[in-house]
Amino acid sequence: MVLIILAGVGAGAVNSLVGSGTLITFPTLVTLGFAPLTATISNSIGLVAGGVSGTWAYRRELRGQRDRLRWQVPGSVIGAVCGAYLLLHLPESVFNRVVPVLLIAALVLVVIGPRIQTIAQRRAEQAGRSVDHLGRGRMAALTLGTFAVAVYGGYFSAAQGILMIGVMGVLLPESMQRMNAAKVLLTLLVNVVAALAYITTAFDRISWLAVGLIAVGSLVGGYLGGHYGRRLSPNALRAVIIVVGLVGLYRLMAV
Repeated sequence: MVLIILAGVGAGAVNSLVGSGTLITFPTLVTLGFAPLTATISNSIGLVAGGVSGTWAYRRELRGQRDRLRWQVPGSVIGAVCGAYLLLHLPESVFNRVVPVLLIAALVLVVIGPRIQTIAQRRAEQAGRSVDHLGRGRMAALTLGTFAVAVYGGYFSAAQGILMIGVMGVLLPESMQRMNAAKVLLTLLVNVVAALAYITTAFDRISWLAVGLIAVGSLVGGYLGGHYGRRLSPNALRAVIIVVGLVGLYRLMAV
């Protein structure tokens, strides 16, 4: 029980900073004897609490993002429903082959995102347009990317935050902290929708003890991660994302 709570604290903090907290709690549950499917479902439900506290810690950075989030939020909700459906109906081996590829792509996007933003800003200035303006094409791409990440997150939540940061980093003229705040909110929505789907369709596969312990730990960790993470410089936050992403990739490849 203590190990699960501590794993929850670590997962909540990492989810606020990066978005790969499942890579802490999921292996912990499996190591302690939980079936993989039960561990995945129970973990997703328990981490909802950490998403709530993390979103609250980042509430200041969320201001002024409503126009964009009103498109991304429905994309996350619909994608999460699709992902939860896939979890309950597809073999786990299907996504296990895709996860490392997606994670590598996300890390590449995190690295080259600033360069792409610089190019986009230069072109916008040459065309006499505001760099903060999102055209229909970029908004559509952002919404579609958000949906795709939510499908993945509804199926297996590990590293969905890194994927979301990678997508937004390429398409948005935003600071790392503001993108991270949006990421925390969107991944919270994915976990809430997935949790509701699991509760209504797979109630017998849930370990409520694990859910409660992870919830307690992640509630504390989510706030701590958001509170201290928002003080990091953009480069420091990007470095944390890359390091955790590489560790997560190693652990996924080793499974």
